Amino acid sequence: MRAIAADEVQAREARHVLQTYRRQPLTLVRGQGVHLFDTEGRDYIDLLSGIGVASLGHAHPGLAQVIADQASTLIQTSNLFYHPLQGMAAEKLSKLSGLQRAFFCNSGTEAVEACLKFARRYWYTKGEPRHEIIALEESFHGRTFGALSVTSDEHYRAPFEPLLAGVKWVSNNDGAALVAAVSSKTAAIIAEPVQGEGGVRPLSKDFANAISDACAKSGALFIADEIQSGLGRTGRAFYYQTLGLKPSLVTIGKALGGGVPVGAALLSEDVASTISYGDHGTTYGGNLLACRAAIYFLEQLEGGLLAHVQKAGAHMEQRLKAMAARLPVIKEIRGAGMIWGIELNRDAAAVVPAGLERRVIVNRTAETVVRLLPPLVITEGEIDEGLNRLEAAIAAVGAGA
Repeated sequence: MRAIAADEVQAREARHVLQTYRRQPLTLVRGQGVHLFDTEGRDYIDLLSGIGVASLGHAHPGLAQVIADQASTLIQTSNLFYHPLQGMAAEKLSKLSGLQRAFFCNSGTEAVEACLKFARRYWYTKGEPRHEIIALEESFHGRTFGALSVTSDEHYRAPFEPLLAGVKWVSNNDGAALVAAVSSKTAAIIAEPVQGEGGVRPLSKDFANAISDACAKSGALFIADEIQSGLGRTGRAFYYQTLGLKPSLVTIGKALGGGVPVGAALLSEDVASTISYGDHGTTYGGNLLACRAAIYFLEQLEGGLLAHVQKAGAHMEQRLKAMAARLPVIKEIRGAGMIWGIELNRDAAAVVPAGLERRVIVNRTAETVVRLLPPLVITEGEIDEGLNRLEAAIAAVGAGA
């Protein structure tokens, strides 16, 4: 493909692409590891990884090789036929999660939609139709109608209401309110073990215990949304394991394909046994290309990547806490492994362009939070360089520069 100027790219998008994204004025054309390069050849350290997607970094040679190999062999057959890779990927996910079944789709949002349907189907099959869902304030589960119905931010919800009925909201800090909200009408509780868009807020052990108590009391299913926090991001396969939770359904996406679009809903055998042929489906979900990428990523996770995230994550935590001690503009550091939120005492939006000026990529969420989701393969040296650049950006914003 010929070299192309940034202004040409942006002008073409302005004419033809639906304007649903407020993009940064940066056109990226190439990646290598934790580095991204723009049209002018400038090098940026990527501490966002495509919002947690480029789990193995950019242009990972092993992943590129298996994708190329699969693309030259067979990409798609539909779910009308067997192929050898879907079961292999599902088996690996079962070993990691403790849940016996997987339904493959194309994104995390689709996984949420599937789990909401499966929860309702479970109760329908039991002869006790339940429609109510308990969701958390500060939550984000996606932008399709079902996922949006359990996403709390009015900014996302208001233009598209009415959404699904029967959703109750509770604070993620109020375990007593959660237990009180659950009833014999509750089909499921859905929660992110680490709230991502809500500002990188890990659930507390006490609140996790309240989820377990509420489910035990009512029979309600627990849906763990691990799209952002799962698959090694926190140094564990899933953060619900750290919290001692036992979900009946789990949603995953983002990191699973290393950049190839793939998501999955993981189900306990109890829930899976209530699902019938035709209850849900997807044309592209579980295709050979996506499964091959997922298998490769899961092999890396099993082969030492988790241990690397634990070690590098501890280094990042140490560096972030030291940064917070130096910069009064930082109120709090939250996270684990390779998912961190830096909460400022003001709107964090200015940190993003200030970071780009210093060649480091981050994003802002929940207004006051700088979010870090670097590739899981990032080294301690790369962490140091990236955080040096980020500290300079935050210091400049804190000083009003």
